[in-house]
Amino acid sequence: MNFDDLHDDLFAPLEDALTRVDPALEMAEIARILSVGSGVAEVAGFTDLHADELLTFSDGVMGIASNISTNGAGVIVLGETHRLRPGDPVRRTGRVVDVPVGAGLIGRVVDALGRPLDGGDAIDVEELLPIEQPAPPIMHRAPVQVPLQTGIKAVDAAIPIGRGQRELILGDRQTGKTAIAVDAILNQKDTGVLSIYCAIGQRTSAVSRVIQSLREGGAMERTIVVVASGEDAPGLQFVAPYAATSMAEHFMAEGRDVLIVYDDLTRHARAYRELSLLLRRPPGREAYPGDIFYIHSRLLERATQLREDHGGGSLTALPVVETQAQNISAYIPTNLISITDGQIYLSPSLFEKGHLPAIDIGTSVSRVGGKVQLPAFRAVAGNLRLMYAQFEELETFARFGTQLDAETRRKLTRGLRVREVLKQREHDHIGVPEQIAALLAATEGLFDDLEPDDVAEAEQTVRKVVRAEAPEICDKIAAGEKLGDADRETLIEVMREALSEAQVEKNDGDA
Repeated sequence: MNFDDLHDDLFAPLEDALTRVDPALEMAEIARILSVGSGVAEVAGFTDLHADELLTFSDGVMGIASNISTNGAGVIVLGETHRLRPGDPVRRTGRVVDVPVGAGLIGRVVDALGRPLDGGDAIDVEELLPIEQPAPPIMHRAPVQVPLQTGIKAVDAAIPIGRGQRELILGDRQTGKTAIAVDAILNQKDTGVLSIYCAIGQRTSAVSRVIQSLREGGAMERTIVVVASGEDAPGLQFVAPYAATSMAEHFMAEGRDVLIVYDDLTRHARAYRELSLLLRRPPGREAYPGDIFYIHSRLLERATQLREDHGGGSLTALPVVETQAQNISAYIPTNLISITDGQIYLSPSLFEKGHLPAIDIGTSVSRVGGKVQLPAFRAVAGNLRLMYAQFEELETFARFGTQLDAETRRKLTRGLRVREVLKQREHDHIGVPEQIAALLAATEGLFDDLEPDDVAEAEQTVRKVVRAEAPEICDKIAAGEKLGDADRETLIEVMREALSEAQVEKNDGDA
C-alpha cells in the first residue's frame, strides 16, 4: 500500500464528515444561577430581561422572571429544582408563559403548562395563548341572564347561578364543596356547556376520584382537567388557574359557553405566599404579600358574558375556598367574597346532621338572583328563602319548650318538609320541571301530613307522575314559559291524586 492509499483510508471518512457539518452561530442571552431554593432561583448576567418572561434552565425546566433588579432576578421555577446547581446556564426565550388551547384539549388531563398527564397521544396544538390576559372591557360585556342549571334543588331554587357569573363555594374541609362543583359539571350533559376542572394543590388520590366521577357520568368527553397537585412545584400551582382560564377563553371567543372550577384558591394563595416569601418580598397580613387580592381579582374578572357582537360566549367561574372553624371572615375568604357575585356556604353542622348537600341557605347568596331563573322557578321558589329563614328562626325558638300557637306549628311542619325536599344525594341530578314540582308540592303543603322520613319517597312519586301525567306543562317550563295559574292548579291536582293513591297503597300493604 502506497502513501496515497493510506492517506485515503485514514482521512477520507474525516473529510466526508466535515463536508456534512454546517456550522452556525446561535445567538442567545445566557445568565448563570446564583442560588437555588425550594421552587425559586436567583440568576444574574442578563443585560435585558422583561417581567414575567419565560426562561429555560439547562435541564429543560422552565421559569418565570419575577423579581428583577440591577443585581439579578428572582425566578419562579415551574418544575423540580433538585437538579439545578449554582453556575448552571439560564437562557431567555423572549416570550411570556403560554399554554396550548383548542379542541385537542377536550377530554384530556394536562398539567399547568398544557402537557398531557393521562398517557395519551401528544396534544394537537391549534394556538398558544399567554396565561395572563386582560379581562374583557366593560363595553364588551352583556348582562347575566341565561341560567346555568346545576341539578341541585337548593342551588337552582334559592341561589341561582347564571352563565357568566362568578359564584364562590366555601366551607370547612370535607363538607362537600368539590361534590357541588362536580355535580354542576355533570349536569351540563345536554346544555352544550364545556367544562374545565382545575385542581390546585389537591392530593393525587382526590383528583383521581374526580376524574373517575367525570368518566362515569359521561362528562369527560366535554371536560378539560388541569392538574397542579400538592406534589408539584409551587410555581406550577400558582400558574395553573391562569392557564386553565386561557384555555376557557379560547372557547369563549368562539361564542361557546364554558364553566370553570378552581379547586381550590386557598391552596393557590398559600402557594403564592410561599413563593413570595422565598423571593424575599415584604409580608403583610398573615404573611401574605400585598398583592394577594390582585392575583385573584385579575383571575376572576376574566369570567363574563360577552355581547353578541363580540361572540356571545360566556365564562362561568366556580371558585372554591376552604374556611377554618366556619370563619368566613378570614383574610382569603373575605377577599374572594368581595370579588365574586355571591357565595354558596356549606355548613359543617348541617353536614354532621346529614342534611346533604349541607348548604346554609341563610348565609348563601346570589347577587344575580332571580334574573337568571326561569319564570316558572321564580313563581314557585320566589319566597323560598324568606320562608326557610323564618322557619329556622322559629325552630331555634321552639327548642326552649314554650307553648306554640297553631300558626307557628304549621310553619314548623311546613319548614321541616321543605328541608327534607331540599336534601339530595350526590350525583342525583334533577331536571327543572321535576325540581319545580317537588318544591311546589312542599310549599303548597302536600307533604304536611307525611312523616319527615316519608317525604323522600313522596318526592319520587311526585317527580314521576308530573313527567307522566303533565308532559305539556313540563315542556313549557323547560322552554322558559311562565307557569300560569291554570297550569299551577293542574300540577297541584295531579300531585295530590298521586300522593293519595300512594298513601292508599301503602296502607293496604301495611294491612
